[in-house]
Amino acid sequence: MDTPLSTIAVVGLGTMGTGIAEVLARAGREVVGIDISEAATRRAVTALETATARSVTRGRITEEERRDILARFRTFGDLQAAADADLVIEVVPESYETKQQVFRALDSIVRPEAILATGTNALSVTRLAADSAHPERVLGLHFFNPAPAMKLVEVVSSVLTAPQAVDAVTRLAHDLGKEPVAVGDRPGFVADGLLFGYLNQAAAMYEARYASREDIDAAMRLGCGLPMGPLALLDLIGIDTARTVLEAMYAESHDRLHAPAPVLKQLSEAGLTGRKAGRGFYTYEAPGSGTVVPDALTPAEGTAAGTGREVRAVGVAGSGTMASGIAEVFAKAGYDVVLAARSPEKAETAKARIAKSLARSVDKGRMTGEARDETLARITPAGSLDAFAEVDLAVEAVAEDLEVKQQLFATLDKICKPGAVLATTTSSLPVVACARATSRPQNVIGMHFFNPAPAMKLVEVVRTVLTADDVHATVREVTTRIRKHPVDCGDRAGFIVNALLFPYLNNAIKMVEQHYASLDDIDAAMKLGGGYPMGPFELLDVVGLDVSLAIERVLHREFRDPGLAPAPLLEHLVAAGCLGRKTGRGFREYARR
Repeated sequence: MDTPLSTIAVVGLGTMGTGIAEVLARAGREVVGIDISEAATRRAVTALETATARSVTRGRITEEERRDILARFRTFGDLQAAADADLVIEVVPESYETKQQVFRALDSIVRPEAILATGTNALSVTRLAADSAHPERVLGLHFFNPAPAMKLVEVVSSVLTAPQAVDAVTRLAHDLGKEPVAVGDRPGFVADGLLFGYLNQAAAMYEARYASREDIDAAMRLGCGLPMGPLALLDLIGIDTARTVLEAMYAESHDRLHAPAPVLKQLSEAGLTGRKAGRGFYTYEAPGSGTVVPDALTPAEGTAAGTGREVRAVGVAGSGTMASGIAEVFAKAGYDVVLAARSPEKAETAKARIAKSLARSVDKGRMTGEARDETLARITPAGSLDAFAEVDLAVEAVAEDLEVKQQLFATLDKICKPGAVLATTTSSLPVVACARATSRPQNVIGMHFFNPAPAMKLVEVVRTVLTADDVHATVREVTTRIRKHPVDCGDRAGFIVNALLFPYLNNAIKMVEQHYASLDDIDAAMKLGGGYPMGPFELLDVVGLDVSLAIERVLHREFRDPGLAPAPLLEHLVAAGCLGRKTGRGFREYARR
């Protein structure tokens, strides 16, 4: 096990096996590709030829280097070809029976010192190792798709794995230009363990008809900066694969959040397994294609929510960062804005914050000095809500406290003219509770902006059971005019984004509590394996642990699911005053400003 892993066999030449083989061959390893299907071996060779030809065209490798890479990849149809391998990586279908057959056969073929790795992302490495004649040489080596592009590799040890084997494959991962993360043996490991719970909740949200597939996916892309929405990602992964992973996770955790949503079973048993079948949550141009084509569920182009009310003047209540950002967004879009705070001084301070933001835009060439001056001229600071008497749309962005918001809406009810739309930017409180504080609940709606409002494209448009159709249409029209993307959702805790995001963050905290993985490894796994812009602990410290805890409590109180109960570690940190970056310490420590 201390010798370099120079000859490596890859058993199973599907998409993942072919990608792993390419990574190994490009890194100078002799690669033995094995698959019982001749068609699969031919496709693997063709894929490598195509990928390396593309690299030559782009100037990344020479033609001679390409020939060397292709010469290092040989394909066979029998496991006997692995006899001289230093390492065997199996990437056969996710089935204990299939994988155990491969490991049993390899026991009598490979040399005693050879390492055997499973590429599973759902099954127990320990169970597979226990079935081998040499369990100490069996471990997990979990690449991510597409293997040539994704940097993360999870190195999975069982209680039986020899440390030398772990060291050897960890060195190999570094040699391949990957970022290895050491994890223990549990279904999903780190990245998929967090990812698939989130994907499952998104599927359940869609199944409950809470929001459309397009709105769920847009919300997570635009609200969290994710490279792909959850339902599109399920189609890419394979709905049948996701179901298998979730079944394995649930068998161990018994957490309802891991119990596969029934829609996953329905789709997979109908053969609608995603891109590979040409249809899953979406419909694709052809099996294997990534091009989505319209189907019966696709919203018609230009479909309007109805005719809205005219909006010329907008009132924004609040003096914090969010209120300032929202006022800036409306003013940039040409609306006259009244920015009301608890005092004239606070209102002027908020306008000064907007002036600084616009000055940065001018410095960066994003707007002209003339446009800046025109935008600022549209904003009128006020020290009282009385200035909202003539606004057509009033947007509150005050403290996330239901009593405070209800008092404000009761005041708006008295001040605002008949027909004015009243909107709350709450991220977690019931919109209908704000509506009931007025005599016109039909005119109240949620308009949840994301921070920083000038940069973030998403607005969750939250209807209550009392919201009038033309009020909903008005807010959708206005959201489009201010160059934001509206998504519709009902009035329940977390709306779309927070209802999917915070259980994922909570599960990451539980991993640390259970000493399964470190903060750094979990953050690295989600950035490198999931394409997330920030790891969960980076994000928690930015959002604020007190804010995160409050949202977790609201979700738990509404859905009554034990799996949504806030992680004790989060509660302890908040109790200790460790709230994240704003206090200089959260999950990590920060330099005080």
